[in-house]
Amino acid sequence: MEESGKKEFSMGPETEGDQLSKEHPETKSHKNKKKKDEREQEIEELKKRLEEKEKEAREHYERLLRTAADLDNLKKRAAKEKEDWIKYANEDLLKAILPFIDNLERAVNHAEKVVDTGVLIEGIKLTLRQIHQTLNRFGLVAFESVGQPFDPERHEAMLVVETDQHEPNQVVEEFQRGYLLNERLLRPATVSVSKAPSKETQVAE
Repeated sequence: MEESGKKEFSMGPETEGDQLSKEHPETKSHKNKKKKDEREQEIEELKKRLEEKEKEAREHYERLLRTAADLDNLKKRAAKEKEDWIKYANEDLLKAILPFIDNLERAVNHAEKVVDTGVLIEGIKLTLRQIHQTLNRFGLVAFESVGQPFDPERHEAMLVVETDQHEPNQVVEEFQRGYLLNERLLRPATVSVSKAPSKETQVAE
């Protein structure tokens, strides 16, 4: 009874995994096509976004070029305006001074024909007053020094004078007048400054 001694192997129902492994070819094809479509759609979206970014980059680059060109033109215009300003900054001042030069030239021509120099002196004094008034309009002001305390910020001492007629360190004489331009020192006054007499000088006196 050999056959009865053999074990019988029964074919049981297929497991779920076996069923999934044996999917219908059409189902697999459908899934693959879906994945392919999704990838292609993703690629298209990426291409679209890339094109948008490239367009945006071109616009930014063109805007940068225009800005650089505008800046270059602005620099050139500013340099030209500065050059012109340096050339003609004193144009108004020089125009204002020209009439006084004319007056002085006329005074000299007149003085050569007359003997009385008093008229010439008065004419020159008048012209000087007019010059000072005109320069004042441009911010130029002369300052007084004689009788004032010596100020190294405004005065340049050319001579020291021993005297008891003035307090020490006072301006005794002005050799060249000092000027302020809009309250800032333009030129210091050159002056002589008082100093107390030394003992030897007092004894000699």
